[in-house]
Amino acid sequence: MSILQKWSLTFIAMCAFAGNSVLCRWALADTQIDPASFTTIRLVSGAMFLGVLTLMLKPNFIQVSDAAPALSKRSLTLSGSWLGALALFMYAACFSFAYISLSAATGALILFGSVQFTMIIYSVLNGQRLTAWQMLGFVMALVGLGILFLPSATTPDILGGLLMMGAGIAWGAYSIMGKTAGDPTLVTSGNFIRAGLMSALLLLLSVSSLVWDLTGVVLAIVSGVIASGVGYAIWYAVLPHHATTTSASVQLSVPVITTVLGVSVLGEELSIPMVIASGAILGGIYLVINRIPR
Repeated sequence: MSILQKWSLTFIAMCAFAGNSVLCRWALADTQIDPASFTTIRLVSGAMFLGVLTLMLKPNFIQVSDAAPALSKRSLTLSGSWLGALALFMYAACFSFAYISLSAATGALILFGSVQFTMIIYSVLNGQRLTAWQMLGFVMALVGLGILFLPSATTPDILGGLLMMGAGIAWGAYSIMGKTAGDPTLVTSGNFIRAGLMSALLLLLSVSSLVWDLTGVVLAIVSGVIASGVGYAIWYAVLPHHATTTSASVQLSVPVITTVLGVSVLGEELSIPMVIASGAILGGIYLVINRIPR
C-alpha cells in the first residue's frame, strides 16, 4: 500500500467516524425518528453489512464445530463475545440518546475525549507510569473538559454530556477488549450481530415512544452501513500500516472533522469556549498518547 493510498483511506475512515455524529444529530434534530429506533436500525444494518462482507472475505467467520460427536450434533460458533457486544451496544445506545440535546461537534469532542481518557486510565491502572509531559497533557485535557462545561450560553446539556461520556467509556472498554479478542474484522462482525440482537430489548423498553419516518430510517441505515460498516472495514484494512501511536493520534482528527461538518451541513455555531476547550482536550491527549510506549 502506497503512502498516498494509506493516508487517503485513513482520511475516509475518519470522515466516516465523524459522519456517525453528524448523521445521528441530523436524524434526531430534524426528523421524527426516536433514539431507540435509530440505535436499532444502525446496529442491525451495520451487522448485516459486516456479516455479508466478512463471510465473503473470511469464510471461517461462523464456524461449525462438533460439540457432541456421539450425538451427531453441531453448533455454530460466532466470533466475538457477549461482553464485547454489550460494550458496543451501550456505546451505540448512549450515543443516540446523548444526541437528542448535544450538537454534533460537542458530542464528538466529549466522545473521543472520553475514549482516550478511558484507555489512558486503564494503562495507568495496569502499571504504566506517566512522565511529566504526560501529566501536563492529562491536566490540560481535564481543564479543557472543565471549560466545556463552564456556565455559558453554549454549555452542553448535562444529561446529554454524561450519556456521551458513558458512550466514550463503553467504546474505550470495547477497544481495550478488542486488543486481545483476535481478528478485529471477525470480532467486530460478531459483536455487531450480538449487539443488534440486544437492541431488540431496547425497542421493547421504548415501545411507547417509538416513532419512525422515512428520512430518519434512511439516515440510520447510512450510519449503520456506510459510516459504521464501511468505515470500520476501511479502518481495519489500513490499521496494520500505521504505528500504534499514529493510529491513536489520528483519531483525534474526528472531532475537528465533525465540527467542520456540523457547521457546514447542520448549520451549527462555533463558539470561542468550544474552540479553547477543543484545543486543550485534543492537545492534552496528544501529549499523553504520543509518550506512552505501545
